[in-house]
Amino acid sequence: MRNIINLVRNENMKLSHNISTWVMIGILVIITVAFGFLIKSGGKEAPKSDWKAAITIQNKEINKELINLEVSKKGKDKLEKELQTNEYRLKHDIQPIQDKSVLGFVEGSSGVIIIISLFAIIMGGGIVSNEFSGGTIKLLLIRPSKRWKILLSKYISVLGYTLFMLLILLVMSFLVGGTLFSFKGLASPFLANVSGNITEVNMIAHIVEVYGLQCISLVMMVTLAFMISTVFRNSAMAIGMGIFLLTTAPLITQQLCGKFNWAKYILFANTDLNQYIKGKPLVEGMTMTFSITVLIAYFIIFNGIAYAVFTKRDIVA
Repeated sequence: MRNIINLVRNENMKLSHNISTWVMIGILVIITVAFGFLIKSGGKEAPKSDWKAAITIQNKEINKELINLEVSKKGKDKLEKELQTNEYRLKHDIQPIQDKSVLGFVEGSSGVIIIISLFAIIMGGGIVSNEFSGGTIKLLLIRPSKRWKILLSKYISVLGYTLFMLLILLVMSFLVGGTLFSFKGLASPFLANVSGNITEVNMIAHIVEVYGLQCISLVMMVTLAFMISTVFRNSAMAIGMGIFLLTTAPLITQQLCGKFNWAKYILFANTDLNQYIKGKPLVEGMTMTFSITVLIAYFIIFNGIAYAVFTKRDIVA
């Protein structure tokens, strides 16, 4: 155990001395601050006295849409849930979370996690392959540590750094949102509508849950990029393939899920577990338990391939 801890510490020292590590953190902070000023200058903020009237008008529009025969069944289900949630707000006097609020900003900032996914791919795609391309892999393997421990230490290090960036985003978005929009309204509830059942959830607990579930997606992207980096020994290929899958695979998967039931077994159909909080799974019948099972299977496969290749590869060649 001490050996692995020392190896992880060594990998963390490499990352901390790499200027790109701090550049990524700096970019993340700048994007969060810029996003805050963008919302402040153009986000919607309905007066407290008008929000009920706005929702009433919105409900009328939704009822018109529901009558439209061209709206798909899935579209009608979405509209009906939105209508039900709006009626619950009116009945219990619960104002929607505005963009120009600390909670609205923190929740909206979860979209910046795509940048962290990109950084995770860059790190995961290069942490092993760079050792081969730079020739330092031989110096690393002459140590008494077993290969699987070396591989595990690299994986833990890049994964830990990725989750650290997620924590930075959460803290920064809260500070920026509170500074620009004040820290009022922290007690406002989030309305979760799952299968027609509406429950009030503490908004801070909801945000933590959203970010927590995003960790699953980040772990899978790191694992995928790490596996590609180990197999191909080429950082450019690993990063390129990772970015290609990050940007295109979710869109393709979404299209397939709308047509084929078997698409639910695709990795990217299961990485976003927030779909179950929203009550909108990509394929009807999918559950969080199912998605977690699929993700575990992919996790084992990706790490199994990386382990098998790294431990059996002839480094001299």
